[in-house]
Amino acid sequence: MPRTNVEVPDTAWFKSSYSGGNETECVETAFIANRAAIRDSKSPHKHRLLVHSIAWTGFIGAVRSGQLG
Repeated sequence: MPRTNVEVPDTAWFKSSYSGGNETECVETAFIANRAAIRDSKSPHKHRLLVHSIAWTGFIGAVRSGQLG
């Protein structure tokens, strides 16, 4: 996946409802056109990943169905 420093408004980012409440493990996502931007909430201004929304949807589906663990 390519890393990117794409500009995304702070208001566009959201945390998963599955994220732990202890603030130690959290990935945030923002949707931009047909792409998903992904970042570490503990380092929001560092590197971000930008993937096609189809790839992100496939990844989330695999996680939910238990295919990745």
